[in-house]
Amino acid sequence: MTDKPIIDRPIDDRPAGETAPQGALPADAEVEASILAMARAREDGKSIDPSDVAKAFGPGENWQRVLPVVRRVAVRLAKEGRLLIYRKGKPVDPEAFRGVYRLGLPRED
Repeated sequence: MTDKPIIDRPIDDRPAGETAPQGALPADAEVEASILAMARAREDGKSIDPSDVAKAFGPGENWQRVLPVVRRVAVRLAKEGRLLIYRKGKPVDPEAFRGVYRLGLPRED
């Protein structure tokens, strides 16, 4: 395992479905699938907590290592228009938000 911070590591391009080695971070495709599945499972208008996504990948306290991956994938999905990032209940710019946030699907009105 490298000593580089998670943010500076290259994007994981492991094919979807291929499991990560013990202690490795999940592939972006796995995180994307998890975010979208969890968001779809919620009632319309409800959002999900990014830590719930991370906890699906990291047993015990290891889930915190996955949070930067969840954030990176969420930002990409938001830029693509496939996800909304909320702060204090309002959608935010995916490139300019800070602090506690939640994730939700765009409304199909």
